[in-house]
Amino acid sequence: SCSNIVPLGFRTQNISITEFGGVGDGRTLNTRAFREAIYRVQHLPRVGGTLLYVPPGVYLTEPFNLTSHMTLFLAAGAVIMATQDSSNWPLIAPLPSYGRGRELPGGRYMSFMHGDGVQDVVITGENGTIDGQGDAWWNKWRQGSLQFTRPNLVEFVNSRDIIISNVVFKNSPFWNIHPVYSSNVVVRFVTILAPRDSPNTDGIDPDSSSNVCIEDSYISTGDDLVAVKSGWDEYGIAYGLPSSNITIRRVSGSSPFAGIAIGSETSGGVENVLAEHINLYKMGIGIHIKTNSGRGGFIKNITVSHVYMEDARKGIRISGDVGDHPDDKFDPNALPIVKGVTMKNVWGVKVLQAGLIQGVKNSPFSDICLYDINLGGTPPWKCSDVSGFAHQVSPWPCSELSSNHQ
Repeated sequence: SCSNIVPLGFRTQNISITEFGGVGDGRTLNTRAFREAIYRVQHLPRVGGTLLYVPPGVYLTEPFNLTSHMTLFLAAGAVIMATQDSSNWPLIAPLPSYGRGRELPGGRYMSFMHGDGVQDVVITGENGTIDGQGDAWWNKWRQGSLQFTRPNLVEFVNSRDIIISNVVFKNSPFWNIHPVYSSNVVVRFVTILAPRDSPNTDGIDPDSSSNVCIEDSYISTGDDLVAVKSGWDEYGIAYGLPSSNITIRRVSGSSPFAGIAIGSETSGGVENVLAEHINLYKMGIGIHIKTNSGRGGFIKNITVSHVYMEDARKGIRISGDVGDHPDDKFDPNALPIVKGVTMKNVWGVKVLQAGLIQGVKNSPFSDICLYDINLGGTPPWKCSDVSGFAHQVSPWPCSELSSNHQ
């Protein structure tokens, strides 16, 4: 386990949301209760910090900000539920590494639970639920009536020493857990759920962040289960903050998109990623590394091992033609570098196509190494603009991957 990258201290003060007028009847709006409780934590600090206890019940609320040195603890049977009335939902500036909202130009809706510049924050409990009630947002997206980018369920910006554990995340309007420009982040023992047809409900998206540990979790959503990102085209290149030292271990789940993904927004660079002991079912793509011309940046030193996938459209895809652009100001000559990708001990059952590796012309992918991979009797691999090594791969991959041990 890498979970000890964030020490878990003892909170010296406990308060309950009911002390601030919180009512868990599923109808009463508890926005004021949450904001007053967190104001108390922020402005009456205690050595060691404060735990905010949410007892069993359904607590309807608008979005709220988290603060440093606090634990949000959801008891068994506790649900913090987002209101579906977006009229009072705050708008915030776009992330500088994206230059605009991810879906639409301009700003974006604040995440349901938001931390900006905070440290030592824990969201945990007895498997209580954080419910984004995202179907109203999904319908707006389908109807094309959104004015701004949908909110994430939980986002930490410019933050450090974050622990998220033993909580169920459900029906996020957009991405579920999004640490961005952050460091020392642990997500473990979580369950993340959304319907397969829910748009862009990524599970966990470390973004221009370092020392992130994702372990022992189940994710079943409408988009990538885990997607490592680092900014979008010219904005990500200018911001220049890579994602690095990311560990993903003992994660299982299901999605019509990818299980473990890197990209496609990787303009700040992604390096030193380890994903191991991954179990995937009913997948679009098991493992997907994705970038595009105009992205720039780099993807290097990636290791994926001990993956089992069952019922997948494609086993492994490493592609240089995926993802859209924020505007027409991107530089088409900003070519990504993909180098040093190792995949080993991958087993697939009912995989329709084994693999596709499509590099970028004038920037071929290099040092792509495949070891001990069995994806059944599926059609052969397709490759272009790639070099590397293969050993004991079935079906045998493309000729661009040499079997020469050198």
